[in-house]
Amino acid sequence: MMELSFEMIKEISKEYGDSFYILDSDVFKNNCEKLLSSFKQFYEKTNLAYSYKTNYIPKLGKIINETGGFAEVVSGMELNIAERIGVKPESIFWNGPVKSKEEAERFLVSGGTINVDSYSEFLTVYEIAKNHKNDIINVGVRCNYDIGDGVVSRFGLDVEKDEFNKVFEMISSIDNIELKSLQAHFANRNYKYWSAKAEGMISVYDKLVSEYDIKPSFLDLGGGISGDMPDSLREQLKLDKFSFDDYAWRAATVFSEYFKDKKEKPWLIIEPGTAVAANCMRYVCRVETIKDIRGKVFITTNGSQKNISMSGINPPMRVVSCEGEKVDCDKADIAGYTCIESDYLYKNYSGKIGVGDYLVFGSCGSYSVVMKPPFIFPNVPVLDISSGKTELIKRAEKYEDVFTTYNF
Repeated sequence: MMELSFEMIKEISKEYGDSFYILDSDVFKNNCEKLLSSFKQFYEKTNLAYSYKTNYIPKLGKIINETGGFAEVVSGMELNIAERIGVKPESIFWNGPVKSKEEAERFLVSGGTINVDSYSEFLTVYEIAKNHKNDIINVGVRCNYDIGDGVVSRFGLDVEKDEFNKVFEMISSIDNIELKSLQAHFANRNYKYWSAKAEGMISVYDKLVSEYDIKPSFLDLGGGISGDMPDSLREQLKLDKFSFDDYAWRAATVFSEYFKDKKEKPWLIIEPGTAVAANCMRYVCRVETIKDIRGKVFITTNGSQKNISMSGINPPMRVVSCEGEKVDCDKADIAGYTCIESDYLYKNYSGKIGVGDYLVFGSCGSYSVVMKPPFIFPNVPVLDISSGKTELIKRAEKYEDVFTTYNF
């Protein structure tokens, strides 16, 4: 990833302002290739379904689509993004617990796949299928089972309940519903649970084949993968050293062993978000003031904790200095522009820093641009520098962007 000098940042700020995101799309692409390669070495028939909710910058979705991957969306808005950048309906999986019936009907009739999150949602899909007897309706089922992590997930259908079996009985009773996928989502990012994730999925698949003669084309283990990160961040998050191979070996070998003698092999689908997006973005903001209050130094910036999404931990940060007077700080707190007392980007910073310096925060590609509200300041621009040139990915928002939906 290209190092940002003060001169480079100053030049960018002349045109785009003193607060902005830097995207390196090549890092994102390389992360995807590395993750996919890790799984394919153990189970060749693996593909990625990128989690749009993590970072829905259209360029990232395009990269996945152009390399043959899928889109994993959880809302009508994200569905519209995927469609607008050219993703075909058959390459989109729609997860999420709440869906508009009208949008779901349009999507299903066009050939897309909805992974139902509840029995009542399946009944809605079943009704859509009955109303469109000449169309094949692709459906998936989100499966909820115990992986031994001590967490009861709220997503999917309990595989031990009667309603779970009822779904497949109803699918078998109608000609125009095709069970396309089984999907499971577990938020725990510890790679140690991926064997249990895979084994639970294979158990459900085996039951469908033996009891209902149904063979879904896709077995989707969801997300919950951590990507490359600095040791300082890993230590704060209390994560062991790991690689993509640690996840892949535990899950994909379960698949390769089960399907080794079988003619029909489904696709193993992984839904990476943070794993591929987190370290492809940095956030840049400017030091505005430095003051001492009762022996405690506070550094105020024109950025916010909301810009970096991380809370309660110190993200990777580098001070890019300008010429001028510096303050030698000991355990200073770096605060944001908002009027919220808890708005801190970094705690207990020690070192030299001055007004006019820039701060570059790393690992800001996950749940930052998608969750930053227009609170006090509108959202800042996103720039891609991977080609050696500055490409505007998203312009800064203006007053009109925020208030156009209001009546005055």
